[in-house]
Amino acid sequence: MAGVIQKFFIASVFMWAAPVAILYGFNHSLFPGISELSPYSLTLLSGFLAVISVNIVIVFYIYMAMKEPVYKHEPDPKFLAEAKSSIQKTETPETDDASISRTKEE
Repeated sequence: MAGVIQKFFIASVFMWAAPVAILYGFNHSLFPGISELSPYSLTLLSGFLAVISVNIVIVFYIYMAMKEPVYKHEPDPKFLAEAKSSIQKTETPETDDASISRTKEE
């Protein structure tokens, strides 16, 4: 369980840090050729790349979740025993008078 929480925390940090880093880089001309763009184009490009970076992090997180081994997650034995006993209780027919087929009285 700790591994899942750790992966979620790392993905959350990247979902916050990647767009901020991209926007910071664009606003402070850290990328080559940025100074040649108009302010309108600079805003559009930086916003578009920030949104794309968040989507890339989400796709990577989904990939890591799909890669998680299935055999690693076993259900709780106590829960299984209680579920099986409740299923068996509902499958046995009731024998009291209310369950006997009723005839329509006129």
